Amino acid sequence: MRALLSVSDKTGLEEFAQGLVELGFELISTGGTQKALEAAGLPVTHVSQVTGFPEILGGRVKTLHPRIHAGLLAAKDPAHEAELRAHGLFRIDLLCVNLYPFQKAVARGASFEECLENIDIGGPTMLRAAAKNHEAVLPVCDPGDYQAVLRALRTGVSSEFRRRLAYKAFAHTAAYDAAIADFLALEKFPPTKLLALERVPGVELRYGENPHQEAALYAQVGQRGPVLNARVCSGKPMGFNNYADAEAAWALVQEFEQPACVIVKHANPCGVALADDPQAAWERARDTDSLSAFGGVVAFNRPVDLGTAQATRGTFLEVLVAPAVDPEALAWFRQKKPDLRVLEAGPGDFEPQEYRPLMGGFLAQDRDGRRWEELELTYVTERIPTPQELLDLKFAWYVVKHARSNSVVLAREGVTVGVGTGAVSRIWAAERALQNAGDRAKGAVLASEAFFPFDDVVRAAAAAGVSAIVQPGGAKRDEEVIRACNELGMAMVFTGSRHFRH
Repeated sequence: MRALLSVSDKTGLEEFAQGLVELGFELISTGGTQKALEAAGLPVTHVSQVTGFPEILGGRVKTLHPRIHAGLLAAKDPAHEAELRAHGLFRIDLLCVNLYPFQKAVARGASFEECLENIDIGGPTMLRAAAKNHEAVLPVCDPGDYQAVLRALRTGVSSEFRRRLAYKAFAHTAAYDAAIADFLALEKFPPTKLLALERVPGVELRYGENPHQEAALYAQVGQRGPVLNARVCSGKPMGFNNYADAEAAWALVQEFEQPACVIVKHANPCGVALADDPQAAWERARDTDSLSAFGGVVAFNRPVDLGTAQATRGTFLEVLVAPAVDPEALAWFRQKKPDLRVLEAGPGDFEPQEYRPLMGGFLAQDRDGRRWEELELTYVTERIPTPQELLDLKFAWYVVKHARSNSVVLAREGVTVGVGTGAVSRIWAAERALQNAGDRAKGAVLASEAFFPFDDVVRAAAAAGVSAIVQPGGAKRDEEVIRACNELGMAMVFTGSRHFRH
C-alpha cells in the first residue's frame, strides 16, 4: 500500500505518517513535507523518484505526471490493473493533501504576485482525482480527520466513510476556488459570485424560525461573525431566532461610542439608551418599554459587571450579549438566571457587502454603514435644532436605521421614548411611536427612516409635543412638510440618506 503526502499545514503530520507506516504503507512525498518526515525518522520516497522527472519551474510542476495521476485514478477494475502493469505503474491507496495557504496570503495583505504564487495547482488536481476515485483511494485534506482515518484503516474502511472524505475534498477545493475567483474579480459585482459556507462548529439548532422547520447554521468560509462565533458562556443552547435577535441588538449597540444598551424584540429595537455606565443604560432602556423588554434580547457595548447583572433581576430575557462579562456577573447569571444565554462577542468581520436571500437567488449590496458625520445635513426650517436636539436627532437616526420599515423613533436625552416599526403606513408607524411614548413625547425628537409623503406625521408629532425631526427628504411634498414645521415651530433636518430595512 502507498500513501502520497504533500501538505502545507503540517499539524499532526508526524503522528499520522507514523501510523500509516505501522499499517504497512510506503510513504511518497514532496519538498517540505518530505523533509519533515525524514526529520521524524520516517522512511519516505521523493515524488521525483516515482515520476523519474525532477521538480521544475520552481516547484510549480512536481506531481502533475501520469505516474502520479494514473495511481490516483486507477479504479478497482481488471482492465485498469492490466494497464498499470503494462506501463510499469502502481496505484496510490491514500492521498493526504492540504493546499497552499492562499486565503492567508490574501488576509495578510501579500502582493498580487505573491498571492498568485500561493494558488495551488497540483494539490487540487490530486485531491479531485482521489475524491472521484474514492472507492479505491482515500482522499484526506483535513488534519482533524487523521485519527479517524487511522482508526478506519485498522478496523475496515466503509463506503460511507470514503464518501464522506470525498465530499470533504470536493468542498475544500470548491471553497478554495471560490476564494481565488473572488480575489481575481475586477468588478464590484462580478458576473458570477461564489459563496462558500461551512457549518458553524458546535452549534446544533433544534429548528429554524419555527419548530416544523429543520435548520443548520452556516458561516462564510474564512469569516467570523461577532455573534455567530460568540462564546456562549451560560444558559440554554442558542436557536436561530436567538442568533438573529442578538445580531440585530449587537449591530445597533455598536453604533454608539458612549456606554449603551439595546433591547431587541423580533429583530426590532424596543428600548435603547445611552448613559455613563452599563447599569444605568440598561435601566433607562428597560424603562422605555418594560412590556416589550419581557422576553427580549439585550446587548451592551461595555463589559457587564455584577451591578449591571443584578439590575436585570425581575426582567425575563432570552439572550444577553456583551464584549465581556465579569466573572462575578457570570456566576450570578448562572445561579439566578440559569436559562439566560450569556454571550461574549468579539468585533468580528464586517464585510463591505451583505447578501439578502430571494427565492432562487440573493441580493448582493453594500452594507448600510454610513455614519452621521458623513451626512450632508440640510437645515430646512426657520428654527434650527438646539445642540441637545441635534444630539438626540443623531441618536434617534441611528436607532431608526436598525428598525424594520416603515419605522419612526422618538428619543429624548439619549433614550428612546417611543418606537413604531414594521407598519405599512408611515403615519401608522408614527402613531404607534407616539402612543408608546405618551407624555414622554413632549420635548422629544423624531426620526424617520424614509421621507414623509404628506405632512400628517409632522402635525401628529407636534400635537404630542415633539420639537424636532430628522428625515431623508426628497418627497414631492417636501415644501408642504417644511411649511407645516415652520407653522408649528418645529425644527427639521434632511439627511439625504434613507434607511429602508426589509
